[in-house]
Amino acid sequence: MLKDKVAIITGGGAGIGLAAAQLLSARGAKVLITGRQIGPLQKVAASDSNIKAFVADVTDPESAPKTVAAAMEFWGRLDIIVNNAGNGVIQPLANANTKSINDIFAVNVAGPTMLASAAIPYLEETKGSIINLSSTYGSKAAAGLSLYGASKAAVEHLTRCWALELAPKGIRVNAVASGPVETAFLRERMGLTEDQITEVKEQERQIIPLGRRGETDDVARWIVNLADPDSDWLTGQIIGVDGGLAIS
Repeated sequence: MLKDKVAIITGGGAGIGLAAAQLLSARGAKVLITGRQIGPLQKVAASDSNIKAFVADVTDPESAPKTVAAAMEFWGRLDIIVNNAGNGVIQPLANANTKSINDIFAVNVAGPTMLASAAIPYLEETKGSIINLSSTYGSKAAAGLSLYGASKAAVEHLTRCWALELAPKGIRVNAVASGPVETAFLRERMGLTEDQITEVKEQERQIIPLGRRGETDDVARWIVNLADPDSDWLTGQIIGVDGGLAIS
């Protein structure tokens, strides 16, 4: 049911976004991956004829309409938006500052909102869907993660509100709340040292009921499931994929 469908995946050059792009392509979909660095995007696109690369910064107000226009120029339709690009920060309240607040909400909240908004007319034509990426910490409290968690809680509330608003247009909106996954997120987004990363990973393994951190495909499979038109009676849902972390 995904053959020749067209998807946009932000942050699609690595991690969960890349895994989702590859799985969608394997099912016959066409995928536009976006990111801020052309190198990783081009490398992915060169290896898969179903994937095209487009440089875009989700915090740039002009990037959303340009990204949608690029997908339409390539394939003439749009069926799926995957708001995967994300930012993270460990920010104790005592060290809070407006730059950290603005930076994380610009990527995790404003960016997805503007892309979803720009895509509405095209998704209405195809009865398409929007999949947002949340986190276990969008609902699970953790010291030092108030800004990150709040941004993901906002994503989950946006998901529910958009689902109600867009249902009359035939557009479904869901989210995947991912647990810790083996990507470069802790290093590149959280800015942790190697020693800190090792410590965090061990702590997570100990508290995740299923005993391991996730792999990118663990989450990407659920993105693809939600994007599939066979899931056409599912909207407004937050699907937790975290090895049971949310209930630990």
